[in-house]
Amino acid sequence: MWHTRVEVNMPAVQSVQRAFAILRALAGSPMGVTQLSQSVGLPKSTVARLLAALEEEQAVVQEEVGGKYAIGDGLLDVVGNLSSGRNIVSLARPFLSALAFEIDETAGIAVRDGHNVHYLGHVGPDTQVQVRDWTGEYAPLHLVPSGLVALAHLPSEELDEYLQGGLLGTTAKSVINVDDVRTRVKQVKSVGYAWGFEEFAAGINSVAAPIYGQDNDVVALLHIHGPAYRFPDPDRTHDLGVRLVETCGELSKRLI
Repeated sequence: MWHTRVEVNMPAVQSVQRAFAILRALAGSPMGVTQLSQSVGLPKSTVARLLAALEEEQAVVQEEVGGKYAIGDGLLDVVGNLSSGRNIVSLARPFLSALAFEIDETAGIAVRDGHNVHYLGHVGPDTQVQVRDWTGEYAPLHLVPSGLVALAHLPSEELDEYLQGGLLGTTAKSVINVDDVRTRVKQVKSVGYAWGFEEFAAGINSVAAPIYGQDNDVVALLHIHGPAYRFPDPDRTHDLGVRLVETCGELSKRLI
């Protein structure tokens, strides 16, 4: 039996492996060249060369000149036409960046995971005082705006089950009374967004709204949060909520 011998270009394979290491790192959050170099364990010159090649293919995009790199639309095109396998974090990244730039606070995305919200990623503003990165962490649904939005879209029996399970607090401002949470859920259904004021973490305020998928189900949750001493402007709470709902609507259209 004859066997075909396949010649493998090892430097080329190594470049592909390194490029994928960079893409995996950027899938978590945007990074600059130095941070990426430390994350993937490669020299800065190598990372810069690979980023330039990936940028040509629109697999990555630089948020601003000299700034951080993020996953680009070119990579999303490879994944498919907004199928279920599409990375919602990457799809949302440009919207998060636009919100962070416009409002000058951190914008993030999360999904419901059982009785919790799971934070998937965020984009922060270029300010001296920023909230820490919550990517990868979880929070009880009733304690954060993203969770309240998720609760507002649950069937009544699932909502009842959650509320009857016992509500614990994490700060002095946590809302853990069942009737109060029900009232807030009704408000979310009415206005389309939810605010939270230092209810999960002291010193952090947040607003959230839903992202809808093809069947009009909530597939993810967008939020903006910032230090309580400056966010939000008391006169802009409604405007900020409406702006977030508008952004979620634009993003939802990409999923239809």
